[in-house]
Amino acid sequence: MTESTTIPSDPTLDALWLTEAVRLTEEEASPLEDSEANRRARATGGTFVQRLILRAHLLGQRDGLIEARRHWRQGATLAFWLLAFLAVLSGAGLGFGALGDGLRPVNVFWALGSLLGLNLLTLLLWLAGFFGAGRSTSLLGRLWLWLAGKLARDARAAQLGPALIILLGRQRLVRWGLGTLVHGLWLLALSAALGILLALLATRSYSFIWETTILSSDTFVAMTHALGALPSLLGFPMPDIDTIRASGNAAQGLEAARHAWAGWLVGVLTVYGLAPRALLFILCFWQWQRRRQQLALDTEQPGYALLREKLMPATERLGVNDAAPEQLPEPSAGHLEIAGESAVLVAIELDDTRPWPPALPETVRDAGVLDDGQQRRRLLEQLTRYPPVRLVIACDPRRSPDRGTLSLIGELARCAGTTRIWLLPAPAGDQLDADRLDDWRQGLDRMALPHGERSPLEWLETGHE
Repeated sequence: MTESTTIPSDPTLDALWLTEAVRLTEEEASPLEDSEANRRARATGGTFVQRLILRAHLLGQRDGLIEARRHWRQGATLAFWLLAFLAVLSGAGLGFGALGDGLRPVNVFWALGSLLGLNLLTLLLWLAGFFGAGRSTSLLGRLWLWLAGKLARDARAAQLGPALIILLGRQRLVRWGLGTLVHGLWLLALSAALGILLALLATRSYSFIWETTILSSDTFVAMTHALGALPSLLGFPMPDIDTIRASGNAAQGLEAARHAWAGWLVGVLTVYGLAPRALLFILCFWQWQRRRQQLALDTEQPGYALLREKLMPATERLGVNDAAPEQLPEPSAGHLEIAGESAVLVAIELDDTRPWPPALPETVRDAGVLDDGQQRRRLLEQLTRYPPVRLVIACDPRRSPDRGTLSLIGELARCAGTTRIWLLPAPAGDQLDADRLDDWRQGLDRMALPHGERSPLEWLETGHE
């Protein structure tokens, strides 16, 4: 039966990704056997890029790359959820570590450092990699590819990760995609820290202090006001000067002082921790969505340049130079023109002792006997352009069902609506070998093709038994 192929009409990320993976696979190893895929891509028509995408899809279906891509996606998704779980767990640990068990006063600046210190350091490293040589982005990309590949557990996915990086790199999408991931994970971690912080402040009583040996109280007053200025504009409380000075000597038991310090700590975490990560996450995600629409293949790559002549033959690219004549010449003998509603009979490698073809009605076309590669290629081209509704393939079961013959049968069957295999009876005075006939049946059963020794010509003519 004709293989149902669903290909997006526009070059989508998945289609371009698969095409790049096929190119890398062929460059790494050797060109794939692609005669059928090239033929079907030429028959479908379209631009060179559309034909490249269809060819890659057909090869990906045959060689398992599409299934490998699904496994790679599953691995990448699992890796993300593992990282997200670790981010939430780490954020919750930061929240607990910042406030402690409530038995001792909380040093507000130590608490603030534990909540925002690592976040600030990684943010500076990301910015340095983003505006600099991009080494941190590259390392993170390699780590992500490694983790996704390990979790995919599919050897066929070896070129999928590098192909995705190469494709996305043309629009600088790697940094935006990984930026979305990194800032999203930090947003989860800081949100978890804020949630734990609010839960602890709501259920336990904490006192806040600051301590110093060499700095003056004026330094901490200035630091507190500088950090709390922006949060105070958003409605978060700010400790007054007397409260700040008093907290340096001993923990303040006054409820107003505890509320002021708790609100100040939550406000600083929200404004200088969550807000920058949220803004960067939105920016990276927006750039990812915008630039993803501009993805395209680099058809000047050597791997694609070699395919141009196969997928865009010179005779096809020349176009029509002369006006069509009033009457077209009749097809010469041996050139089969098959209509879309036709039924076709074809035989494979029959010897001269067997009379062929049998008597056929006018509605059934005889495609002859395929004996060499040129005949096969010509018939496959014609069947691809004009697929018949019903196809009968006659085979001589006295021959061994080698891999090449079964492969040809499979290609022919994919060019027709419904296919049946006719295992011809032995000529008079001859006898079929039972083991060889059983080999034919097993091979055709593996291909899920109906077969039998009884003549299927009535079915070929009418579609009924």
